[in-house]
Amino acid sequence: MRRATRTLVTTTVVTAVVAGTAGWASGTAQEPVTGPPPGTAEWRAEGLPDPERTDPAGLARFFAGLGPAERQRLVRAHPTVVGNLEGAPPELRYEANSRTAPGRYPGARVLAYDPRGRGQAVLVYGDLERAERVAVLVPGSDVDAGHLGSLTRKATALREATGGRTAVVAWAGYTTPVGVGLDAASGELAEAGARRLVRFTEGLRAAGVRPEPSLFCHSYGSVVCGLAAHEVKAKDLVVFGSPGMRAGNAAALRTTARVWAAKNPTDWIDRVPNVAVAGLGHGTDPAAPEFGARPVPAGDADGHDGYFAPGTSSLRAFAAIAEGDAR
Repeated sequence: MRRATRTLVTTTVVTAVVAGTAGWASGTAQEPVTGPPPGTAEWRAEGLPDPERTDPAGLARFFAGLGPAERQRLVRAHPTVVGNLEGAPPELRYEANSRTAPGRYPGARVLAYDPRGRGQAVLVYGDLERAERVAVLVPGSDVDAGHLGSLTRKATALREATGGRTAVVAWAGYTTPVGVGLDAASGELAEAGARRLVRFTEGLRAAGVRPEPSLFCHSYGSVVCGLAAHEVKAKDLVVFGSPGMRAGNAAALRTTARVWAAKNPTDWIDRVPNVAVAGLGHGTDPAAPEFGARPVPAGDADGHDGYFAPGTSSLRAFAAIAEGDAR
């Protein structure tokens, strides 16, 4: 009887989680894109460092030992590999990706472009190698290489709000959920994304980008950031419109970063049950006082995607965090 009761309670809560995220049918199951970049077999055939077995620091040392002519040869011969190698010099990656995604993202430099699956892309606004501050935006559902409009608007809004002093990275570097079905309620895609986010930040440091970035994590992206928090080196961890971070409180994230959270009163995410049962749901609301995050004012933001709207208190606060002016 007790076992049957527990099963019934679990089923009821899981159903509530899924219903709270808009139901089973509103999302399409996704397989996370993982592994080395396209073209790796040809790269390995030349005896070049294995992207799967070499960490970003090792790849950085490899490129540092090459002369200009050999670097250019690798860009021409292996653009899909060079353009996606964490630890490779950003300028080489930009050049490689200008060959694989020419003119695709006006106004940005392309730090990564992977066409597999729905596609992944990492765009840079500003001078990543010389900036005193770096912000990385981690998106939620429905973002991929062909659907970057909302993410790039946030990136350009943040850069403008900092007066152009902060280099902003739009990181669509993982397979996001489509819609708000089971993928959005589970952690599988977030776990794969967290591993990629950790390697990405390791790659920035290995390539000479010295400021620890501030991570701005939207919606399901906050689940990614929560799972990566204990490994990723970041100055700030800012979540907004979050369904939870798979942690009971800020201390459980095991991060040295300052943790911030924003949620406006019109955000539909507030209707998502903050539970975690049988692998579904993402736990405590990071914007709840008991979570222990620093609050970010967001009362004048509108809806789930309005936190970076010009003139909002949330955008001003985000800019102050990115610039190191918020306490």
